[in-house]
Amino acid sequence: MADVSVTLLVLKTRQVEQLRLFYQTLGIGFAEEQHGKGPVHFADRAGDVLIEVYPLRDDGSPVDSSTRLGFAVGNVAEVIRALEGIGTKVVMLPKETAWGLRGCCA
Repeated sequence: MADVSVTLLVLKTRQVEQLRLFYQTLGIGFAEEQHGKGPVHFADRAGDVLIEVYPLRDDGSPVDSSTRLGFAVGNVAEVIRALEGIGTKVVMLPKETAWGLRGCCA
């Protein structure tokens, strides 16, 4: 089997500013970009992964809400408090689990 790693994650949303602010609160410092005549979007790296936030057209089509991402951060409790401060819904306060200290937001 081939050695595979993630290098790009493109997130499309109708709430670009909210998503950008969420990831900036995690420490991802997005820069505005536009390629040719394509849409304005935001991009930055988290480790070796390029993360891009693109606007999703408001055409009434359903939005995928089943995707879940996990990030390692220096201080989980501090990050959860900061995310609460920008209006993010916290669904699990930091607690010890089999995978270490975890918190979850929606």
